[in-house]
Amino acid sequence: MNITDKKVIKCAVYTRKSTEEGLEQDFNSLHAQREACELYIKSQQHEGWVLVEKQYNDGGFSGGTLERPAIKQLFQDIQAGEVNIVVIYKVDRLTRSLMDFAKMVELFDKHLASFVSITQHFNTTTSMGRLTLNMLLSFAQFEREVTGERIRDKVAASKKKGIWMSGKAPIGYQLKDRKLLIDNNQVQKVRMIFDKYLELKSVPNLISYLKENNIKTKNENCFTKGALYHILQNKTYLGLITHKDKAYNGEHQSIIKNDIFEKAQRLLSQNRISEKCSTGSSNSSLLAGKIFDDRGNSMSPSHSNTRNRKYRYYVSQAITQFRRHEAGSISKIPAGEIEEAVIEEIKAFLFNTKNIQTYIEHYDIHKQKELLLSIKSLQKDIKSKFDSIFIRTILNKIILYKEKIIITLCRTQLLKALEAITYNVTLPEELKKETSEPIFITKEIQITQITRNGSILIISDSKRLESSINNQLVKAIAKSYYWNKLFLSGEVKSSIDIQKMENLSDNKNIKGVLRLRFLAPDIVETILNGTQPLDMNVQKLLAINTLDWNEQRKILNI
Repeated sequence: MNITDKKVIKCAVYTRKSTEEGLEQDFNSLHAQREACELYIKSQQHEGWVLVEKQYNDGGFSGGTLERPAIKQLFQDIQAGEVNIVVIYKVDRLTRSLMDFAKMVELFDKHLASFVSITQHFNTTTSMGRLTLNMLLSFAQFEREVTGERIRDKVAASKKKGIWMSGKAPIGYQLKDRKLLIDNNQVQKVRMIFDKYLELKSVPNLISYLKENNIKTKNENCFTKGALYHILQNKTYLGLITHKDKAYNGEHQSIIKNDIFEKAQRLLSQNRISEKCSTGSSNSSLLAGKIFDDRGNSMSPSHSNTRNRKYRYYVSQAITQFRRHEAGSISKIPAGEIEEAVIEEIKAFLFNTKNIQTYIEHYDIHKQKELLLSIKSLQKDIKSKFDSIFIRTILNKIILYKEKIIITLCRTQLLKALEAITYNVTLPEELKKETSEPIFITKEIQITQITRNGSILIISDSKRLESSINNQLVKAIAKSYYWNKLFLSGEVKSSIDIQKMENLSDNKNIKGVLRLRFLAPDIVETILNGTQPLDMNVQKLLAINTLDWNEQRKILNI
């Protein structure tokens, strides 16, 4: 065959560097990566490889996320058929996350693309290539997580000692030798903001007052709504250093007195309830910021007006951002249907005394009775108390699948909210991050199309069950990770060694357990959080012989 008859394979070079240090140099790390990759492509010209002139360089971006401009452009060009092979210097230049790697492999397979690491020689079109890459990425992710843990531990330890570790000094302070000192030019401005907020009773009124009196920020800009909320809730002004949910005495002086700060927090809470979370609001979206599709995309409130009627929906951001190929199995759902389903599940959970007793058993008997009586009162007085404020307080996250929804409540928020309604005090603020104390409720659903184009979906034939963790499945996964670790460290050489170490009668299942280390990450996640199919068992897992994640999902009906 003549060399000109060979199929042209369009090759793109992707480079990445985590920090911006050195990028201003005439010849930097990105140039070095690109030069080596271009030479490799040139060496494969006899196979039809041709360099794509377009450059994909991410300088100053971490490999732990896909929020990188060049990688996004590369994915778009792969989908458009403009790139067949991505050439990289090392695999961790592409990603350091196993979950992101899984998404990439799926994208590459779908568009008949592949990638080549010139220093590691992998081919993702084979099962063995995927297996080797999984192992390599596991170590890359481990290294990144260990480094992150060290940094977080150092920051946490410093903050406990009251040391300022949060970058720029807030207005009212100036930073000197990593210490906060009171800024005499700005301190009265902060005190005035608190006083005027308590007098004017709202942030919009406060903004108007500041504009009228030409009172501006350090940088001579007008105060924004977000900036004022941040100031009014900033515990730094109390002389404290915050870390996660805890506050420690700082090395700096306070600017605001405790009673003024507490009054401001109470007023903020009251305004938040009356303005944002009222069930009477025509524009309320109960699940805004809480609901996600099964591929991790946030589902945003949306609406349409048909025949003078307003219809509300939650739509995957993958759709609104023109990333339809990244959307989950359900990308759009009527707001009323899903909100009603969530409310009913939370009601059923709360009004089941056995459920609640599990979480309040550490209280004394008298307090337990008070809380349970308060919950009973909710059933009688449902409209005035059991509203969107209460639900959003205890609700942490919702994931929408085609056949189920997983509702995650926060244990701490639940207890605080129950105490609030029992003793008639203000409900706690919503939790802004994913809870470390989840209560999982899984609801089986059936999605039914009620229009020809399928744009409207409803939930029907529902069946409720609380997530159930199968200890045998979890134990099998844990053993798989542990035994693989022993092999990698050289502590064991064969399955016979493991048989002896574990005192097993035979070794027929050991190889099957070892293979579980290479299950798709989402399969492992369902097992660990107890949302796996009811018919899944250890024997079914051990029978899986394929390393192809899509095949694994088909076998297990996930």
